[in-house]
Amino acid sequence: MTAPLRRWLTPVVAVLAAFAVVAGPTPATAAPTTPTPSGHEEDDEPALITDVIDAANRGYIQAKAKLAKSQERQRQLAAEEIRAGKELEALKPQVAQIAAQSYRTGRIGAVAMLLESSAPDSFVKRAAALDELNMVNEQKLADVTAVKNRAEQARLGVDAEVREQLKLTNEMARKKNDAEKSLALVGGLGFTGGLVSATSPVARVGPGRTSDGDWRPESCSEDDPTTSGCITPRTLHAYKEVRRAGFNRFAGCFRPGGPWEHPKGRACDWSLQNSGFSPWHNNDTRRYGNNLAAFLIRNADRLGIYYVIWNRQIWFPATGWKSYSGPSNHTDHVHMSLL
Repeated sequence: MTAPLRRWLTPVVAVLAAFAVVAGPTPATAAPTTPTPSGHEEDDEPALITDVIDAANRGYIQAKAKLAKSQERQRQLAAEEIRAGKELEALKPQVAQIAAQSYRTGRIGAVAMLLESSAPDSFVKRAAALDELNMVNEQKLADVTAVKNRAEQARLGVDAEVREQLKLTNEMARKKNDAEKSLALVGGLGFTGGLVSATSPVARVGPGRTSDGDWRPESCSEDDPTTSGCITPRTLHAYKEVRRAGFNRFAGCFRPGGPWEHPKGRACDWSLQNSGFSPWHNNDTRRYGNNLAAFLIRNADRLGIYYVIWNRQIWFPATGWKSYSGPSNHTDHVHMSLL
């Protein structure tokens, strides 16, 4: 038996949060490094959850700025519409006079009335004046109507734009809220240092889940791939799903003795190292632990997770993250227990 395995098989920690929660400091961290759980380089990594929150915040601010611009443009166009309306109102007496005359006599009748002029020069001057007045007023009316129509159409367009911007702003606010909830789900910024992926692979549903979402009891009937002991079918399934998600460093599941889940075949400890156990000491090991814990929590309903312990914190589905302290502060491995 190897030294790391002997070290792991020693009794570790009592787990129930209600009886073992005291505050513990979280180590500080620096900027992210490149390795992923599977050892890929930075270009292959999913976005950090803090990147998603930053993008949501930027989008939210941009949407608000565009909304303010649209609202200002709407105010300008509304003022233009009022001015056009006033111009139209000022022309109403002249328009009414022209309309009344046209109604009584028609254009030919107006010319006929001019024939009563006693002198040819007088006739020509009156005809020209009347025709010019008609043309000027008609042009003014056409211009004002065009301005009013343009202002009305522009206002309707801006109203639609403002509605769209409000929709965008609400959507950005929702995304920002969702991103912050996602960060809280995996422990928050202080706990993770922001070193956690924004998403995790989706695990396949474990065995024994009933139609109402409960989980049937299981016995320790499967060979443990990490020791010579046994684990439950659900634990074996979760073990395989964690491996399938790319977390391939050292792990140990069955451990004899003790009152908790290890001797029942319902728990595994996932080391941050390729061999043995050692506390996280750089961004790679911290991020590996964060991402592994995030994978388990995001898939808790699909795997049948009972609780997760990592880096002085314990997570239950019903309560979320709580401070944890015990014989092991779990800075060197992520513990998972299954229902």
